[in-house]
Amino acid sequence: MEQPRRTASAWVGSLGGIGFLPGAPGTYATLVAAGVHILLLSLTHSTLPLPFLIAGATAACVILGAPVERALGRRDPREFVIDEVAGYWLAVLGLEAWPWYIVAPAAFVLFRLLDIIKPPPVGRFGKLPGGWGIVLDDLIAGACANLLVWAALSLIF
Repeated sequence: MEQPRRTASAWVGSLGGIGFLPGAPGTYATLVAAGVHILLLSLTHSTLPLPFLIAGATAACVILGAPVERALGRRDPREFVIDEVAGYWLAVLGLEAWPWYIVAPAAFVLFRLLDIIKPPPVGRFGKLPGGWGIVLDDLIAGACANLLVWAALSLIF
C-alpha cells in the first residue's frame, strides 16, 4: 500500500501537507483559512466567494474523508484538516460589515474552542460515518462561532 502522505486524497485533505506538521495541525490549517479570508477581504472587500470555497472544501471532505480514514486506519484523523478550513470560513461568512481585525481573531478563537471542546450539538455530528462525520462537526462549530461573533459585534457596535 502506498504511504498515506503520498496519496492525492491525503495531500488535499491535509491541505498540501499541513496536516502532517507536528503540533496542532488543525490550528495551522485554520490560520491558513484566516489568511485566505483576510486576503479575499483586502482584494474584494467581500466574503462573496466564501460560499463557493466552503462548498468546495465540504465536497472534498465528503469525497476524500472515507478513503483517508481507511489509509490512516482511524476515524477523523488529525492529519485531515481541510474540514477546519471549511468551518473557519463559515465562521466569518457575512461578517464583512465589521472590521476584519476584530472578526478574524474572534472567529478564529471561538471556532477553535468549539471545534476542540465539541459541546452539543457540535460533537454529535462527528459520529456520522466517513467524510460527513469529519466535516459536519466543523461546519456546526463554524456556524455557532459565526452567530456568537455576530451577536457580540451587534451588541458592541
